[in-house]
Amino acid sequence: MPLITGVMQDYLKAIYHLQQDRSSVSTSDVAKRLGVSPASATNMIKRLAERRLLAYTRYHGFVLTPAGQRIALETIRHHRLLELYLARHLGVSLDQVDKEADRLEHALSDEVEARIAATLGDPVRDPHGDPIPSKNGTVRAVRYPNLTELPPGEVGVVDHVSDRLPEVLQRLVSLGILPDVTVRVLARLPGDRLRVSVGGKERAVPRDLAEAVHVR
Repeated sequence: MPLITGVMQDYLKAIYHLQQDRSSVSTSDVAKRLGVSPASATNMIKRLAERRLLAYTRYHGFVLTPAGQRIALETIRHHRLLELYLARHLGVSLDQVDKEADRLEHALSDEVEARIAATLGDPVRDPHGDPIPSKNGTVRAVRYPNLTELPPGEVGVVDHVSDRLPEVLQRLVSLGILPDVTVRVLARLPGDRLRVSVGGKERAVPRDLAEAVHVR
């Protein structure tokens, strides 16, 4: 297979994430997620299709081929292992590990990846609670409701928090709403907010934060 660049890996990773909640992906979906122009996205998508990493049909979107998915999951594995290593061993804050892992994931060799995984005890979740794909390319596919879906009186354990927006993640960290923390919904408040109990403290959580928290 021709050389797969870091930019190509970024596209494949983005398409994999987009595919999780839709049957196919459009060029505009990818451009929006990656913050690039539609023209740039179109050019790269054509290159990936030429390498048989995408199954692309004009006007009907595209999906990853098995080869494309394999590269996407390998890149996601690198990214999430790095996030956990940076957080656990280097003390990088939860809202910064995503950005740092983005810089490092493409340069990670198989040998160093194996050493990091062994050092971490072959983990299955990153510090945000997202599943780490296995070495053989399988990934846990469990979807949990977000915090807004819990009725008052219900208790849940945070499974993962979205790392899409660093500013949202910063606010969740400040509230102590993190993976494996128990949260009880106490009431729905005016202004589309929730009153919750976290670690014995009551917090008012606006909707944009609650939607970024998934609980089991």
